[in-house]
Amino acid sequence: MSEIKNLQPKLVWEIFDEITKVPRPSKHEEKIGQYLVDFAKKHHLEYQCDAIGNVVIRKSATAGYENRPTVVLQAHTDMVCEKNSDKVFDFNNDAIQTFIDGDWVKADGTTLGADDGIGMAAALALLVDETLAHPAIEALFTVDEETGLTGAFNLGEGMVQGKYLINLDSEDEGEVFIGCAGGVDTLAYMPLVTEKAPADFEYYKVTVSGLLGGHSGDDIDKGHANSNKWAARIAERATRLFGARLSHFDGGNLRNAIPREAYIVLGVPSDNATAFENDVEAFGKALCAEFAIVEKGAKVECIKTTTPATVLAEATQRNLLLALMSVPSGVLAMSAAMPGLVETSTNLASVKFRDDEIVITTSQRSSVESAKEYAKLHVESVFLAVGCEVVHSDGYPGWAPNPSSTLLECTKEAYRKLFGTEPKVRAIHAGLECGLFLEKYPHLEMVSFGPTLRGVHSPDERLEIATVDKFWKLLVEVVGTIK
Repeated sequence: MSEIKNLQPKLVWEIFDEITKVPRPSKHEEKIGQYLVDFAKKHHLEYQCDAIGNVVIRKSATAGYENRPTVVLQAHTDMVCEKNSDKVFDFNNDAIQTFIDGDWVKADGTTLGADDGIGMAAALALLVDETLAHPAIEALFTVDEETGLTGAFNLGEGMVQGKYLINLDSEDEGEVFIGCAGGVDTLAYMPLVTEKAPADFEYYKVTVSGLLGGHSGDDIDKGHANSNKWAARIAERATRLFGARLSHFDGGNLRNAIPREAYIVLGVPSDNATAFENDVEAFGKALCAEFAIVEKGAKVECIKTTTPATVLAEATQRNLLLALMSVPSGVLAMSAAMPGLVETSTNLASVKFRDDEIVITTSQRSSVESAKEYAKLHVESVFLAVGCEVVHSDGYPGWAPNPSSTLLECTKEAYRKLFGTEPKVRAIHAGLECGLFLEKYPHLEMVSFGPTLRGVHSPDERLEIATVDKFWKLLVEVVGTIK
């Protein structure tokens, strides 16, 4: 039996433990969808599924609460699937291996999936806890939040009728979110032009690993290093100093994660091999020192490898490195309206070689629509300058704050009553589905809150145990008192 099932509140942790055993990668939520349907049937609850795979489970009001407005509890079903390079794990079939480490719950070598599995668990627990008094509840579980907000974009007609929506996808206990950034992805496609690898070269695989990574919205202001930027700097330096030829570049995976690992394969003339090895060692130490305050576990390793069949044509190599060195990645502007909030950012998420092309994925976020558009065009212009084809996703809207919301006032009052202190009310730089819900249901009042998570979207993801109890108590209090 999993040790987390004995934590408090017991019902929430028991359901979360069940959820960790159900594979649920983004765009492959069939198993978790079936789990939700089976859960509803087991507990004799009404449910509805739409064409895209979203599920809503409904429960009638308890006696005396029939005339209160319906409350929507919302969480997403998919999880970011990241693992350490040495971890053997199949996210389509294997159960997450959880363990307790002091004050935190973690997973063994993979993402934990508390984003947003713990939100799902809280919503389901509230549906089946017969000790609670509440108005009518609609628990809405959306698919594919992490890689495109597909579920929210395609939410079926009539899935929710509630007036108040509580999004359970926040990561800082004690904070209530009333707004979020909008976002868009920008993808660049560069022709992969190669030529035969020089035979009189020595070839090396240079690996960047051990970086913190994290969420490309919520963690973008924390100074975490970007492995693609490090690899590009190493490759550019080797080209400039030693006439290196680049054969392969692979870094990052997910559009909404700051990349933690990358590797390049490059060759240098045999006469320069020793000098190159010494320089990579020295430059790797310099990069680690540059980020020493933040990146405690960073590593740059260089090992000899076999001669590859091809290297990039010189023009392709030049254009790729120019693009990767020039494209911005990180915070572009801080908010003047809400001090401490990132207004606009961009993330160099991944670099992949695919058959006959190089695919570079970036994402831009901003709480100001015009600034989001400028960031998108800024990134686009870098790639157009080196001959790439550039494609943008449809993007998604931000969620404009409503500081006079009845639901917000109820949430603040509940927090003060329970914990004797005022919660922080803020907006978040990460994208939430709330902006899309508001487009479809403009009458909704919304807040978002949750327990404390750290390292999300990376194998360092962890959930603070004590905050889950506070999260649960707040949820129960808000649902039970909203009028």
